[in-house]
Amino acid sequence: MIGAISNVLSNSTLANIAQNTATSVSIETTLKSIGRPGFILIDNNISPDTKKYAATKEFLYQATCLAVYLALIIPVFKKGAFSLAKKTFFKNKPEFAKFTNASEYLDYYNLASKNITNRKATLMKDHSRNKFMHDGLREELQNNVKPEKYPLIKGTIELGSLIGSVFGLAILAPQISHYTIHPMLRMLGMEKKEEPKNPADTHRIDNKV
Repeated sequence: MIGAISNVLSNSTLANIAQNTATSVSIETTLKSIGRPGFILIDNNISPDTKKYAATKEFLYQATCLAVYLALIIPVFKKGAFSLAKKTFFKNKPEFAKFTNASEYLDYYNLASKNITNRKATLMKDHSRNKFMHDGLREELQNNVKPEKYPLIKGTIELGSLIGSVFGLAILAPQISHYTIHPMLRMLGMEKKEEPKNPADTHRIDNKV
């Protein structure tokens, strides 16, 4: 079972789908945050005040979703997928033992994706002189034209990103938007805070009925 999962996660197709999903979601949400308010503003069948309110609300909704997606969902799920896999499903896999966390692996992966000349130049910089000094990682990056990229780790991280995309856009981002949009609209002076009902007034109305 674990072997079958490893084969799926090691497949480069999964990484490409996840990366394309993250890019597509970011682009689509950005375009929505511009396009939808724009279409509202050019609709002549809506009053100016209504257009302004609706366009602002739509922009804030899309912008909030994008912010939550980029700042919370992708980083959290990528790191979480690596940690979970390392501690459970793939705890005996030697490649997972080479890296402390997802950030370290992704730094390594980004370097491994460069050509060897740029890779060596990067590793010679002051802030990189002590990086990847364990498990033969630095030698791999410096000496091999095509260093090992550990596709199982990459697939695991990108699967976490894909799951995060679905969860974030379908559940989390809309819920956060629901609680943040109206306060922002009130700050912009476009919405008044609903006054709490007076219990005595409610009691009088109930008695009349």
